[in-house]
Amino acid sequence: MTDQGANLLACFGDLKKVFPMGDDGFRTSPPECMRCPLVKPCIQAAMRGVEGLKEEEKRIDRAYECGLIGTLERWSKKKLIRQKIKEQSKKQGMKGQSSR
Repeated sequence: MTDQGANLLACFGDLKKVFPMGDDGFRTSPPECMRCPLVKPCIQAAMRGVEGLKEEEKRIDRAYECGLIGTLERWSKKKLIRQKIKEQSKKQGMKGQSSR
């Protein structure tokens, strides 16, 4: 088996590069990303990152404002997202410390 982590492009999982906000207010992948064989795992990694989780939190708030979810569901989902953000931040902090 090859180590696929060593073969990833620098843009892999970078939300602003692989799934940027368009002028119309919707996120879309650029055409060059759509030609990449790793587009799906790349976007999934971006959405699991801190910035992607913050976008998910905004989506939950919009669903609440539209009446699609209730207060308890909103609170529960946002709590889980904030826990994931905290975990991601800790991991990123540990990576920064180990490279010193």
